[in-house]
Amino acid sequence: MAKIIFGLVGTLASGKGAVKKRLVEKYKAEDCRFSTILRDVLNRLDVPTTRENLQNVSTSLRQLFGADLLAKAIAKDASTLNSDTVVIDGIRRMSDIGHLLSLDNFILVSIDASPEIRYKRLVERNENAGDDRKTYEEFQADQNVEADRMIPEVMKVAKEKINNDGNLEDLYKQIDDIILKYNK
Repeated sequence: MAKIIFGLVGTLASGKGAVKKRLVEKYKAEDCRFSTILRDVLNRLDVPTTRENLQNVSTSLRQLFGADLLAKAIAKDASTLNSDTVVIDGIRRMSDIGHLLSLDNFILVSIDASPEIRYKRLVERNENAGDDRKTYEEFQADQNVEADRMIPEVMKVAKEKINNDGNLEDLYKQIDDIILKYNK
């Protein structure tokens, strides 16, 4: 089986993490995440890993060293992993996919769900400091910040699309169908 590299793009709290978890657990995928680099920087500097701080460090690095800085690092990481299946989480901008599209067997997958479902998930998982106290209005505003503004445009380029309005069983079936399609 040839290496398959899945890139995940999706709206805030759409289920990218659940898709990644399924690929890692069932298909032994190795994962790369854009925010890992940013979290490493913030943790090393002892700065809280809030959504705002992640966005600020991302913007600063991209402005200083080029819009595709993180994409180059992720593409290199993904191509050197030994797994037959790799999953890349955190794609947000067109500049994020330029280097990835040049990789053999790269497949961009978009994930989406209704805003109400996504808001509930965001508050419940509390991944970033303060998410559990976020209002629906703040959640909506988060989708218009620089880091997330381009996501809908990137989603349009995806080869595969997943709707995550249903339950986990529905989500897993869509993932399994995509894997089957590319493992032939």
